Amino acid sequence: MEEFDHLKIQLKDITEATDNFSASKRIGKGGFGVVYNGELSLPEGRTTVAFKRLDRRLGQGNIEFWKEIITLSKYRHENLVPLMHFCIEGDERILVYEYASRGSLDRYLNQISVTWSQRLKICIGAARALNFLHDPMETQQRVLHRDIKSSNILLDEKWTAKVSDFGLSKLGPANQPQTYLFSNAVGTPGYCDPLYLETGFLSKESDVYSFGVVLFEVMCGKLCYEYSNDKITILVPKWKKCYEEKRLDEIIFHGLKEEMGSSSLESFSSVAYKCLEKASEKRPTTAEIVKELEFALKQQEVFEDLGKKLDFEEMIRIAHLAVAPLSYKSQSQLYTLFLKGFLVDDGKTWISINNSGEVVEMICSKTCISEHQLQPYATKDSRFLNVLLCTINNNFKVNVSTQFLLPDITYSVNLVFKHFGIDNGTYVPFKYKLDEERDYRNSCLAQVRDDGWLMMELYQFTSNCKEHNVRIEFMRPFRIASSFFMYILEGIEFHPVKYET
Repeated sequence: MEEFDHLKIQLKDITEATDNFSASKRIGKGGFGVVYNGELSLPEGRTTVAFKRLDRRLGQGNIEFWKEIITLSKYRHENLVPLMHFCIEGDERILVYEYASRGSLDRYLNQISVTWSQRLKICIGAARALNFLHDPMETQQRVLHRDIKSSNILLDEKWTAKVSDFGLSKLGPANQPQTYLFSNAVGTPGYCDPLYLETGFLSKESDVYSFGVVLFEVMCGKLCYEYSNDKITILVPKWKKCYEEKRLDEIIFHGLKEEMGSSSLESFSSVAYKCLEKASEKRPTTAEIVKELEFALKQQEVFEDLGKKLDFEEMIRIAHLAVAPLSYKSQSQLYTLFLKGFLVDDGKTWISINNSGEVVEMICSKTCISEHQLQPYATKDSRFLNVLLCTINNNFKVNVSTQFLLPDITYSVNLVFKHFGIDNGTYVPFKYKLDEERDYRNSCLAQVRDDGWLMMELYQFTSNCKEHNVRIEFMRPFRIASSFFMYILEGIEFHPVKYET
């Protein structure tokens, strides 16, 4: 083990930093032993660190001690607790870590001060660490942690998650779809994969199960077990049942309910439940978990940003204008309805918000486009009951008025349409101009939206109020004698411009 000699420090330095392992320096205790903090003199100056002192009476020993050193010296990641030094003198075995000033995650599960967004970021950090361990670089082996739990996720002063405690970990071949190792099942009751307990076969999906339990703890604001009358009750089966029966409201931490976006909660709880699937092949990979949690955070940020962009009272006012009555019980549910969009103004306008909480307004073509030769057309793909059918030989005018735009936001004015008959790709054979302009502009290629409609940007402007009136003339650039060269015009949409950063 000479390769690790550069990490060795003397016992006298540790006893000095901890006041000879004083109780006042004690900050925790785990399966390895008691943890102390103290200031250590290093070449770069005095630094507060954490000392984990092996207590062999707890069941761990030299094997776990060296496993921790080998793992953390080779695997470096911003979400893994850094090992700084270690000490071997006589019977003493002490590990020295970077100090995580906020302690472990389990201490904060029932703290209202830790917001839903903070919890999501903590979970994302821990998931990234787990993904790094499960799918390392080609030169390294896969690490199976075997003891993922909230008390082994440390938090620094910036609330950055640091996965710790690798004394029970196992190494396996990397870059393989599956890694199965047979071992005596170890871990903490409640967190340990039932499949691993039954068969003794360890896989990376065993860590996924344990992490799913942690996700439920974060959501429910409590540990996954309770002690009563000297008996331990595992809460995981109850949590799973509540999810399956759509009774999450009964178990979600009451201090979080009002600040949770319903879409964020839905994404988070879904991936948490998938982690707990009995069949390991049904559980998500750590990469998938990271992706889903990042999406849940994005949804939460949208939810929190909505109040800054669109006043809640204004949302209620707009909701009352909906053609079909909207059913919602909370601010969160109303935001979700706005994200999906709905019809207002007797079905003439489609109102929604984008992922940044900014209003998107579309006015039906039948309302804002005037030309007696254009025919009404009904299609199940449209948001509107009837739109317009236009041939290549039709000129038409747009006279569109908005009602709900937000001030100080740059909007693009877009023609939303589809080809009818022959698919002509994204080509748009029109010329157009604003009413006050003299010269026509040539139309450009349109972009394909997620809903399958084509969208052609016409203009951009910065809004200064809710109401804007825009007049546009469209002229055919040439004539094509073909009845198939037709377009379905859905409407004119005002969409906030997204700038790349």
